[in-house]
Amino acid sequence: MARSFDHAYRGLVYAVRTQRNMRFHAFAAVLVLGISLLVGVSALELVALVLAIMFVFVTELLNTAMEFAVDLVTSEYHPLAKLAKDVAAGAVLVSSIGAVLVGYLILAHHLGSFTLETLRSVRRWPGHLTLVALGVVAIIVLLGKALTHSPNSFAGGMPSGHAAVAFAGWVAASFIAAGGHHSGLVSVITLLMALLVCQSRIESGIHSVYQVAVGAVIGVLVTVAIFQFM
Repeated sequence: MARSFDHAYRGLVYAVRTQRNMRFHAFAAVLVLGISLLVGVSALELVALVLAIMFVFVTELLNTAMEFAVDLVTSEYHPLAKLAKDVAAGAVLVSSIGAVLVGYLILAHHLGSFTLETLRSVRRWPGHLTLVALGVVAIIVLLGKALTHSPNSFAGGMPSGHAAVAFAGWVAASFIAAGGHHSGLVSVITLLMALLVCQSRIESGIHSVYQVAVGAVIGVLVTVAIFQFM
């Protein structure tokens, strides 16, 4: 048993020493736990934080182990090997997002009125709405690529993510500049930039006109909805 513990400890130390993400997770864990102790979280809330942190560590360790195992099996490029690494990295991303949400929900309650008042004040802040719009657009593009069996990369597929983000940026800039002295000029310039992005995707052969058009429509509709209803 002692030998097994020693091997496990060596593996953990090696992962922290060689993997940059592990070092980042460790730093973030220390920071979150330190803040939680300072604000006086309850025992149950501390358990939730610890479990969220441990979940991130476990998925990162499994991701590292997966990478080592794949590299051991083959040193040549293979689609399945790449897919194994990408899926393992996706697990780390999901666990990290979950941990961030758990940490915010717990710490926001204990940080009190500052966090709640700040949240209310930024709810109508244009930058906040823009970030929300871009995040929703990115998620819809991701779902679209998954449902249409697009290539497993940032390039190509239905819909065009670049077009969606570009047109979302145009709509956000137009809303933010509305009522200003140069609102029309800002809207026209950002629209031209969005169109140039779409043109580059089409000319390079990465996307078709239809894929770019669908992406643009998604970006416009989502951003308009968020700026109008939030």
